[in-house]
Amino acid sequence: MLNNVAHKDLRVIARHGAEFGDNLGTVLTFPTEYGDVQREYPIFFRKDPQTGEFQSIALLGFQQDENLFLDKDGWHAAYIPGIVARGPFLIGFQNQDVDGQLRREPVIHVDLDNPRISATEGEPVFLPQGGNSRYLERITAILHGIHQGLAVSKAMFDAFTAHGLIEPVNVEIKFNAEEQFNLRGLYTISEEKLRGLSGDALFALNSAGFLQGAFLVIASLNNMKKLIDMKHRRRQQQAGVAAAS
Repeated sequence: MLNNVAHKDLRVIARHGAEFGDNLGTVLTFPTEYGDVQREYPIFFRKDPQTGEFQSIALLGFQQDENLFLDKDGWHAAYIPGIVARGPFLIGFQNQDVDGQLRREPVIHVDLDNPRISATEGEPVFLPQGGNSRYLERITAILHGIHQGLAVSKAMFDAFTAHGLIEPVNVEIKFNAEEQFNLRGLYTISEEKLRGLSGDALFALNSAGFLQGAFLVIASLNNMKKLIDMKHRRRQQQAGVAAAS
C-alpha cells in the first residue's frame, strides 16, 4: 500500500515506450472515459475469457503487440486510456473505521517491480513535506475513474444485453496478398436494433446514462479509417528504413 513514509523518495517515469509494456494492440477501457477514448480510438467489446462477461477495449493496432500510436518518441494521442495512464498504481481495498463502522475502502497500491519505478528519474509521487504531488493527484483521479468504470460496466452491459443491442463483428483488413488481419471475438452496438427500440426502452437507457455510451461506441468506429491510415504510414516507414539499410 502506498504511503508517504516508506515511499517518500518514489518517482515514476511517466513517458511511454515499448520498454514499459505499452506496445499493445488493445487495452481495457471503461464507460467513464468513453467520451475521451472515442475521439482517438475505436471501441469494441469482447468477452473476458475467465468470466465470460463483456468488457470494453480500445483498439490500438491490428496485432497483439502493435500500438500504432506509439513510436520511439512516445504515445501520440490527445488522450491515453486510464488503464495505461495509471502507470504502476492500482486500487486495493482495506478495512477502515468510518464513522464507527468497519468499511472496505479503496486505497492506492503501487507495484514496486514495475519498470516505471525509479528513485532518480521521473515524476515525484510525494512532496518533500510529505503531501501528495500533482502527479499523484492526477493518478488518484484516474484510479477513481477506473474504479467507477468497473462498477458501471456490469450494469451497462446487463442493460445492453437485455435490449439485445450487442452483436458480434468481424474486423477484416487486407493491405496486400501477404498482409491481412482478421480480428475475431469482437462485438459492438447494433445500430439497427438501437433504432428499433421503443420509446420506453430508450428512456430507460437514457435515464441510466447508458444511451450516450451506446452512441459513443458507434461514433468511435469512425476511427477505424484513421487506424488503417496509421498502419499504411507505419508500413511505408518500415519499407523506407529497410530500403535505406
